[in-house]
Amino acid sequence: MMSAVRSVFLQNESKPLVGIQHFMDDVVQNNDKFPFFDQYTRGALKETPRVHWINGWKIEFLAFADERTRHLPPVVILGGAFQNFNSYKYCVEPLLEAGSVVLVDLPSLGSNDQVVNALTGEKALDLDIDHLAAILGQWANEVHLNKLSMMGMSLGSVIAANFAAQNPDKMERLVLMGVMQKTRKSWQMLMDEALHLLNENRMDEFGQAMILYLVNHARLKETRMSPTARKLFYQQMADFGENERVRYVINSSRLLRIKYVPSPTCETLVATGQFDGFTLPHENANFALHCPNMQFALIKNADHVPQLQKRRETLDLFTTFLRGKPITDLQGIQPMSRAELETMNRRGEERVKLVHPTCRMTHRTNPDFQMTVNVVDITYFGVLIDAGSEAQAAALMAEPRDLSLHLPHPQEEGEVATETTFSIECLIFEQDGQRVRALLKHGSFETSDRLTAMLHSDAIKSP
Repeated sequence: MMSAVRSVFLQNESKPLVGIQHFMDDVVQNNDKFPFFDQYTRGALKETPRVHWINGWKIEFLAFADERTRHLPPVVILGGAFQNFNSYKYCVEPLLEAGSVVLVDLPSLGSNDQVVNALTGEKALDLDIDHLAAILGQWANEVHLNKLSMMGMSLGSVIAANFAAQNPDKMERLVLMGVMQKTRKSWQMLMDEALHLLNENRMDEFGQAMILYLVNHARLKETRMSPTARKLFYQQMADFGENERVRYVINSSRLLRIKYVPSPTCETLVATGQFDGFTLPHENANFALHCPNMQFALIKNADHVPQLQKRRETLDLFTTFLRGKPITDLQGIQPMSRAELETMNRRGEERVKLVHPTCRMTHRTNPDFQMTVNVVDITYFGVLIDAGSEAQAAALMAEPRDLSLHLPHPQEEGEVATETTFSIECLIFEQDGQRVRALLKHGSFETSDRLTAMLHSDAIKSP
């Protein structure tokens, strides 16, 4: 893939295998000698995780039990690509009311830094989602988890869905948040664009882009995302080291290879933030409609990371479902029936029109590229452009990731105008005659703020 990734793989492949199996034998957790469950303390999440090896693949985990719920099926938690165990410091204690809690990081996920299997020479890059689910299933067998519930969030949701489909007899209940049955073209383009930024070492832009993809910046007033949490989230991404960059490529590649996520048959809760702009609510709903034993819930005033924005409501939802209780009257939660899901609005944000729709488009690296276009309609996420002719539209399609659209600069009341326009880069992804549809690339907090202000300014026509 990119040279930095290739070099890391080569460095890992060149390490000698002498003593590897002996080392693995020493660290494999043996349930006959070690108690599987520990007592939970907040500090325990910062301790070195336990390790179990499956044919040279490393599984890291922590397991906690409460005597009151020890008899219930444990809850196995699979997080997103870079959530470490300490990310769950507010989650474990409430979830212990529903059963024992097991946090798991599979190869190259979370804090598990394995990118190469030193025993077999296989690359984590080549492990698809169903392979990870199979490794997880073998681990569950070897540690004697015969019946369990599972929670999967973001990337963890598709692994959890595959695990449930592969192991229906093991499943008690399943929680999925931020899940799609198939990936849409515009979503794939956003993932590809993040890989381009990483490859071009545009790390500040990469860090801001990742936050702006996962956190719906247009709905900050509703979600009330903490500026501190957003800053820490951004800093984590912008400061990626070599191994983290490799693992980002691995996990993005896994997601981009997904053709179809299977529908589990167990009791399943599909949950999503009301304003999720990354895995859209209607995509979560479509997945739920294919599950025979499902419940669906919108977490009000949240986006792709409800656990950060609406922690109490999200945990109340999860623990209530996992305990087999009705979710109908929970604060901040909107359950939806199958009939309601079938008619859910696919459009996340209202498309609006500009008072002065004529705008200019330029190229990121080619100063000679200039085109005048008309904006048909626009949202925070995308824009429909009339290029004036099919030939002009084709010229835009030929430059799918390097064009910028110059939009009217929003003016504060009493502000002296120093700029008349601001620019935002586009991802051109569809042509229909002389019109093209584009995603707006979000790689700058400042530009995102300007766009949000413009969408609420006099530059927009009244409905």
